[in-house]
Amino acid sequence: DVQLQASGGGLVQAGGSLRLSCATSGFTFDYYSIGWFRQAPGKARELSSREMVSCITSSDGSTYYGDSVKGRFTTSFGNTKNTVYLQMNNLRPEDTAVYYCAVEVGSQLCGLYGMDYWGKGTLVTVSS
Repeated sequence: DVQLQASGGGLVQAGGSLRLSCATSGFTFDYYSIGWFRQAPGKARELSSREMVSCITSSDGSTYYGDSVKGRFTTSFGNTKNTVYLQMNNLRPEDTAVYYCAVEVGSQLCGLYGMDYWGKGTLVTVSS
């Protein structure tokens, strides 16, 4: 079975940093992407309300970021590609959200609706 587990969320003051981890297992596709998406409090609790934060591709490690986090967040593989990190720096209250990691298998388009598997989210709260 495909398994995704996000961890590392918590409470942090504005200007602080936090690192999220996504541990993956159960798939053997040669080409895939792993993305981070977030759902802010107060937004509709449906897939369309999730904002793309970052995405990384398996073939060459290319990365993509949402406009609101460029220059502040960085995604990367761990020592193996089974783990993906999201390093979040200079956090702002508007970054408060539930963060999800997701996997797209067989392609590397990094689109919200192309993600095939989703893990449970981890809550990040940034205080002002």
